[in-house]
Amino acid sequence: MTWINLTLIQQLDEIKEASGYSLIFKHSTRCSISLMAKKSFEADWDVIPKDTKLYFLDLIKHRDVSNQIAETFQIAHQSPQILLIKNRKCVVTSSHSDISADEIATAIREKV
Repeated sequence: MTWINLTLIQQLDEIKEASGYSLIFKHSTRCSISLMAKKSFEADWDVIPKDTKLYFLDLIKHRDVSNQIAETFQIAHQSPQILLIKNRKCVVTSSHSDISADEIATAIREKV
């Protein structure tokens, strides 16, 4: 699996309109907790269905996109944070040590 860099607010339209699941990983490049969460997630992400689009947001460089994510999906900003999007809605969100590839895979299997 590979990340799709999320750098533009316009990409949120693609995410909202996607027919399948999309995941957004909000990462702070200045935070060791965020780095640990990212490494842990990537170590286990092979459990996530291959057709899931994985978006990576460097929120230090693209704070405007992060702010728009919070507004669009009505989710309070945190870092690190993951959001699983389906049918224009955030169906799962986790932050910090609660970030888990297994949780995302389970949610997709259960079709939340």
